[in-house]
Amino acid sequence: MIKKTVLFTIIVAPLLAFMLIGAHVTFIFKQTYDGPDKLFKVKNGDTFGKINQRLSDDGLISNTRVFHYYSKYLGVMTKFRAGTFTIPTGSNMSQVLDTLINGQPNLKSITIPEGKNMYEIAKLIEAAEITSAEEFLKAVQETDIISQFNIQAKTLEGYLYPETYRFAPETPAKTVVKTMIDLFNKKTEDIDFGHPFLNKHQVITLASLVEKETGAKIERPAIAGVFTNRLKKRMRLESDPTTIYGIWSRYQGNIRKADLLEFTPYNTYKIPALPVGPISNPSLEAIKAVLNPEEHEFIFFVSKNDGTHVFSKNYKDHSNAVNDYQKNSRARKGKSWRELKQ
Repeated sequence: MIKKTVLFTIIVAPLLAFMLIGAHVTFIFKQTYDGPDKLFKVKNGDTFGKINQRLSDDGLISNTRVFHYYSKYLGVMTKFRAGTFTIPTGSNMSQVLDTLINGQPNLKSITIPEGKNMYEIAKLIEAAEITSAEEFLKAVQETDIISQFNIQAKTLEGYLYPETYRFAPETPAKTVVKTMIDLFNKKTEDIDFGHPFLNKHQVITLASLVEKETGAKIERPAIAGVFTNRLKKRMRLESDPTTIYGIWSRYQGNIRKADLLEFTPYNTYKIPALPVGPISNPSLEAIKAVLNPEEHEFIFFVSKNDGTHVFSKNYKDHSNAVNDYQKNSRARKGKSWRELKQ
């Protein structure tokens, strides 16, 4: 009898206890999240402990200790991906872990329109909760990134390719910037940047002016032709968008005479050349227009207030066009480039 008791104590009881614990763990492990599909965010720098506790608080796992031991057993405690994930209803603990380790974070779509500058893009990206505007602007001015792409400039303005992107929320700013530059390089890899008197960076700079000066895509070659003619004649480009860019931090929507008279490296009313760098991020079509400008004798153009322009060969004709379309309030009333049929 004593031997049986000892045998039970030494062998059977621990075995039963182990089986009970195993059954309990299996029960916990197989429990599923039965609520509606839920979004769960893993932030950059989150520790396993924080993730584990939030999963429990959200009711996505039933036991933090079991989740901890299971994650440790698989060696994935430091493998969680940053981003927002959808945890489907009916997910058990293993499936929750797999989603956070191997799943694709929910991506946000963001469209960068042609002709936006880096400050405007920064606001768009921040509004989409991809990264902060401050971090984005730091990245586009970081020397290491600029030199990595062999761009001879102080910023990456002009090379942030306008396109629709998909990023996970809280994507590092450097990743966002590199993605945009990589796409620029891919889109332009077959373009011959050979130009009679402009280097590649100057071509991008002039393309950024062309992009900002017209809402009519069909006019890009003509606008490029005007600027090309003026550069050949050593005339000032006198482009309002360049002046605006030079005072961007304080620009309130209206350009004043004092702004046109202020010297900045971008004010083409004061400098007889291209601005020091791009003022926006141009489309592929604007770049091609600069490389293949329309050949004509026009050296002036003035807006017709609907996105198109009147082109002139001399100052007299240009003055008449200014009177007709800019000084005549009736010519401006009800007109908008947004209504232009491209």
